[in-house]
Amino acid sequence: MTTRAVHTSDTDFATQPSAPAPALGTGRQILRAAALAATLPYLALKAAWLGGSRIGIPDGSVLLERGLFFTVANAATLVMDATVILLVLVLTRPWGTRVPSWLMILPVFVATGLLTPILTAFPGQMLVKALGMGADEAAQAARVPFLDPWVFNVVYSGFMLQGLALAGLFVPYARERWGTRWQGVLGKRLPSPTGVVGGASAALGTVVAATHLYWAFGGTAGLSKDQVAVYSAETGVVNVVHALCALAAAAGVLLLARGGDRAVRWPLCLAWIGSAATFSWGAWLLIAVLGPDVAGGSPSTMIYLAYSGQMITGMLGAAVLTRFLASRRTV
Repeated sequence: MTTRAVHTSDTDFATQPSAPAPALGTGRQILRAAALAATLPYLALKAAWLGGSRIGIPDGSVLLERGLFFTVANAATLVMDATVILLVLVLTRPWGTRVPSWLMILPVFVATGLLTPILTAFPGQMLVKALGMGADEAAQAARVPFLDPWVFNVVYSGFMLQGLALAGLFVPYARERWGTRWQGVLGKRLPSPTGVVGGASAALGTVVAATHLYWAFGGTAGLSKDQVAVYSAETGVVNVVHALCALAAAAGVLLLARGGDRAVRWPLCLAWIGSAATFSWGAWLLIAVLGPDVAGGSPSTMIYLAYSGQMITGMLGAAVLTRFLASRRTV
C-alpha cells in the first residue's frame, strides 16, 4: 500500500480555505501598534510636501522645483506607505485570512524587497560612521543638496521598525495559512522552461552582484564625476547590500529549480528575500535615474543596464518562486 501525493493547482493555492485566525497574543498586538506608529513620520512628511511645505528640504535642493515627477513620486510613495497600514490589518484581523493569496502576496513581496536592504544597509552605514570611516569633508562638500540629514534618520528608522514589525506579523500569519508549502524537502527538479528561467536569473544576478561589488570597492566605470566625488564607505555599504541580495536571489532560485533532498525553508527564504530586493530596488533605482538629475551628471549606459538587470533578476526569480510554490505537494 502506498501513500499518494496530490498536486495542488494554482487555483487551489489562491482560493484554498483557511482556518479562522486565532486571537492575537500580546506580542502581535505590540508589533501591530509599532508598525502602525512607524508609518506616521513618513506619511506626515509626504503629506506636508504635497501641500507645499519645504520642511526638511534645504536650499538648493532639486525637490524645490515642484515638478510633475516629484509630485507624482510623493503621491505614489505616500500611497505605498499607507498600504502598510492595510497590510498590518490584513495580518492581524480575522478577515485577513480570507484575502486571496495573490492579492496578499504581491504587496508583501514588494515590502520585503524595499525594506530588507534598508534593514541591513542603514545600520551598516551608522556603524561605518561610528568607526570614523564615513564620508570625508571632500565627499560631503560634493554632495548635491537633497534633504536635511534628520529626515533620513527619522524616515529610515521608521522603515526599519516597519520591516521588523511586518516580518514578526507575517511569519506566523504565513505559517498558519500556508505552512505546508515550506515543510519537508525541495523534491523533484522543476521542469523546463522553469529551470532555464532559474538559470537565467542566477546568471544575471551574479553579473549584477559583481557590478555592485565593483562599485562598492571603489570602481568608477559607468559612474559620473559627481558620483565618484561623493563616493565613501557609506555608499560602498549600500552597494555591498545590493550585491548580497542579488547573490541570495541567485543561490535560492538555483536551489529551488534543481530540487533535491535539502530542506525547503532556507532556499525558499533566500529566493524570496533576494528576488524581492533585486526586483524592488532595481525598479526603484531605474525610476530614479529616469527622473530629474539629483546626483549630478547624466546616468551612463552601464547604470541603466545594472539597474535593469537588477530588476529583471528579481522578476525571473519571482517567476521561479511562483512555479515552485504552485508545484508543492500535500500528502
